[in-house]
Amino acid sequence: MLDRRLLIVSGKGGVGKSAVSAALGIIAARRGKRVLALAMVGSDGLASHLGVDSLAYDATRIRPGLYGMAVDRSHALDEYLGLQLHIARSLPTRQLSNALSVLADTAPGIREIVTMGKPIFEAWSDRWDLVIADAPPIGQLQSYLSAPQTITGLVPTGAVREQAARLETTLADPQVSSLVLVTTPEELAVQETREAIAEIDTGRQILISGVIANRVLDPLGVPQDAIVALPESPARAAGLLHTGLVEAQALWLDSIPRDDRRLPFLFGFHTPGEVAARLADILEASV
Repeated sequence: MLDRRLLIVSGKGGVGKSAVSAALGIIAARRGKRVLALAMVGSDGLASHLGVDSLAYDATRIRPGLYGMAVDRSHALDEYLGLQLHIARSLPTRQLSNALSVLADTAPGIREIVTMGKPIFEAWSDRWDLVIADAPPIGQLQSYLSAPQTITGLVPTGAVREQAARLETTLADPQVSSLVLVTTPEELAVQETREAIAEIDTGRQILISGVIANRVLDPLGVPQDAIVALPESPARAAGLLHTGLVEAQALWLDSIPRDDRRLPFLFGFHTPGEVAARLADILEASV
């Protein structure tokens, strides 16, 4: 999972994809890799799990080997015009990119390809051994993965089409890029994950290298009969609730159509940074 250049992490909103993104970055940095953890949209979640107040468009050092960044579409478009399309620095690229930002908000695929292009561009560079992209929620992900195909279908020739084709090739190369989906063992989260897997497998834009099930409850280790035999009390009620939730989670976990890694529900008070560090400790042996 961590042996590629680009790892994209997505999942239904609220399942902990930012925590998992940060945890995977921590693991890779522990192994001596130079890692960039990048928030594609909405950087607050990734920033807090990396233990910083905010992330900027310029890479910020988090700890040895681990850096954080947030995509800003205006800056990304300006960079694309200057570096990818080789527009001369003497030209007013900021004014041009500001004008094109209006187009990016309306034209099919432009907004998504600019956002998707940034982590891919960073993966192309020699600055990082691994780029981990905290991607948009799973319901929006397909439009970002499909953006290069959308652009190549709209633009017949030229530098824009060539860049889009290169993005498409990079995403589809299983030696370079892969996708990790994060879910929780609940009906809506698992259903969205199953639908995303089917859609991505059909489109073949990127390899799905794993599913991580977060907030999985451990069994109590107490026979059900022993709990039922307890007198009416908060302890009995809590025991029955816990065992019922474990049984329900098991059904949803069994329905995930991929080999999954499981992360426990972390009880007690934890800061987001502590959560990411703890998840890294648990995941380290399996990724």
